[in-house]
Amino acid sequence: MTIEIKAPTFPESVADGTIASWYKKPGEAVSRDELLVDIETDKVVLEIVAPADGALSEIVKAEGETVLSEELIAQFVEGAAGVAAAPNADVPAVATAGADVELKLSPAARKLADENNLDVATITATGKGGLMTKEDVQAHLSQHLSQQLSQQPAPIPAAAAPVAAIETPTGERIEKRVPMTRLRTRIAERLLEATQTTAMLTTFNEVNMEPVMVLRKQYKELFEKTHNGIRLGFMGFFVKAACEALKRFPAVNASLDGSDIVYHGYQDIGVAVSTEKGLVVPVLRDADQLGLATIEDTIRDYGMRARDGKLGIDEMQGGTFTITNGGVFGSLLSTPILNPPQTAILGMHKIQERPMAVNGEVVIQPMMYLALSYDHRMIDGKAAVQFLVTIKDLLEDPARILLEV
Repeated sequence: MTIEIKAPTFPESVADGTIASWYKKPGEAVSRDELLVDIETDKVVLEIVAPADGALSEIVKAEGETVLSEELIAQFVEGAAGVAAAPNADVPAVATAGADVELKLSPAARKLADENNLDVATITATGKGGLMTKEDVQAHLSQHLSQQLSQQPAPIPAAAAPVAAIETPTGERIEKRVPMTRLRTRIAERLLEATQTTAMLTTFNEVNMEPVMVLRKQYKELFEKTHNGIRLGFMGFFVKAACEALKRFPAVNASLDGSDIVYHGYQDIGVAVSTEKGLVVPVLRDADQLGLATIEDTIRDYGMRARDGKLGIDEMQGGTFTITNGGVFGSLLSTPILNPPQTAILGMHKIQERPMAVNGEVVIQPMMYLALSYDHRMIDGKAAVQFLVTIKDLLEDPARILLEV
């Protein structure tokens, strides 16, 4: 029985996707729910798994090709095991000179080898079943380049240089050109859109983190024991403080839709997470109704799945306000960029001990700079400053978060 493997149904906010990696080649036995292919979209990487035990009979869309929602990408034969690859399969075989075997190349490996005029017979294939992967070709290129550098070749005229390199007295200065991922491209577009289409302004303040740190130290072990190993961090306090401040200043929790202002009667807080492929912002739905333990556990889960590319598109859509924490990387101060159509974003930073004047005396305190970037078309400076001061007051006296005062 032949089954059509199709791209998933993309939401309205995702126009198309790109075939990132095929993990199985035609004819290779596959078990049910085993990973077949990754499809990269503007927001996440989607995984397509085998619908049953069997094998791919044909790959219709090769690595690097663009696919639309529900478009056919491969043919699958249910119950097949080790079926021979079709003659027109997307994993070509190349006869190796002086040998009785044939090299099998993935589409991405073939493309990279052709672009660099490489003899594939000299490349070691490490893929399953003798398949030569893109990584094999890249490793061969890196090894060849390292050998060139170690031999210190004579200067070559720029017109005849096979690679983009500049000869200097100390050797070549190598440049590497790679295409941007779809996720990085979309991030760039949204950041540019935010700076060009909003009247963005940033206001700053600082918060004394000692009360939160004392409270955290006092209840850290009890909190972890009570909530089945969930660790008490700082982000939960900031989320709860932001929710309370958003209730007091609805304009900061609103968004612009054309010429209309949309006021949200709920607090969906986006938490920026850094990954190797770029920044993603999963959303805590109805964050004002969540306890600290749930917030901390959800953020931890989001972070782990974001780095593994396991977040769903629905988990990153929406959001009425965003919090980003550059302090985990050591940032002392920054101006975060808006996440449209939201009209404000809160930036957390590194906790730094500094001498502060307290009741006429100099005292060392753990201080953090806070930054609130906002769209001045929607939010007046007075409201933005008061919103940030409210967060500062709540964090410097955490009991007020519970009492809502």
